[in-house]
Amino acid sequence: MNIQNLIRPSIKALKPYSSARDEFQGVPSEMVFLDANENPFENGVNRYPDPHQNKLKVLLSEIKQVPTQNILLGNGSDEVLDLIFRMFCEPNKDNVIILPPTYGMYEVLANLNAVETIKVPLSDTFEPKVEDILNAANINSKLLFLCSPNNPSGNSFQSKAIECLLKEFNGIVVIDEAYIDFSKEQSWLSRLEEFPNLIITQTLSKAYGMAGIRLGLCFASTEIISVLNTIKPPYNVNELTQQKAFENLSQPNLAKNQITDILQEREVLINELKKIRFVSKIYPSDANFVLIKVDNANKRYDQLISKGIVIRNRTTQYGCDNCLRITVGTVFENKRLIKVLYQLQNK
Repeated sequence: MNIQNLIRPSIKALKPYSSARDEFQGVPSEMVFLDANENPFENGVNRYPDPHQNKLKVLLSEIKQVPTQNILLGNGSDEVLDLIFRMFCEPNKDNVIILPPTYGMYEVLANLNAVETIKVPLSDTFEPKVEDILNAANINSKLLFLCSPNNPSGNSFQSKAIECLLKEFNGIVVIDEAYIDFSKEQSWLSRLEEFPNLIITQTLSKAYGMAGIRLGLCFASTEIISVLNTIKPPYNVNELTQQKAFENLSQPNLAKNQITDILQEREVLINELKKIRFVSKIYPSDANFVLIKVDNANKRYDQLISKGIVIRNRTTQYGCDNCLRITVGTVFENKRLIKVLYQLQNK
């Protein structure tokens, strides 16, 4: 597959903005920087951040076992996804394929970029319908979004289905692995070199506990990453985000231990939910949340809100009639939830 044929002509012709830190790099303590119109008084954040986040990428490269030239960082995964739209999709011409129920921002970003959305619903077991997806695609289908583990269903897609789509879809396949650290399945990062049309997105917002710093991760071929680097804003990841991410990622056991605790609590939560009479189904989960079907989602959601507990009502999503999504909390939070659910059984 020739990736160049998929890139928008205007993007290929684009001359990227060259920031002050692109033109000259160095250690502030060793150089006098009078080039970027910064405030010269040192306070820790008076200088522009590294536009390429080199120090952070080296650490991420070690953790993810992916070369730095195959990594792009963004202001949350949403910025990364938006850049992918801008790189490949011609407004008012191209389309993307999404598989509902899925992460809502794919369609939002498509609308923002004036790109048509083709929806191919997942099966009753929330698996991709490979044949239907390939039949729905046309010459203007540039992106296919696979959220695995899927949000809101929580399941990981079957590897055979994903591999078939990577080989047969004549466009870019974006695998959103926001919840991969909670899954028993292996990340597709290990097979990145096999598929030139593969883009993988991850985040530090879930397993790494850094939702507040907004840092999204993108992994792809050097060909794709180099183009994304030309169209991203020059200082898209701020200094405080880079510092906090480096600090937390330098403590590998921190996330590892928290993931272990969350997975243990997920099982405890599932076992308790089985005892609640108005819960008719608990869907398999490879994520840090559990999707359940109840007798009346709107009623149960409102009841929990009145008791000071906020979950997500997903009943309006395709295939999720009367479904609620519950994030796995701390031991205390989960016990409080279960206690309230028991109290609501007769109401």
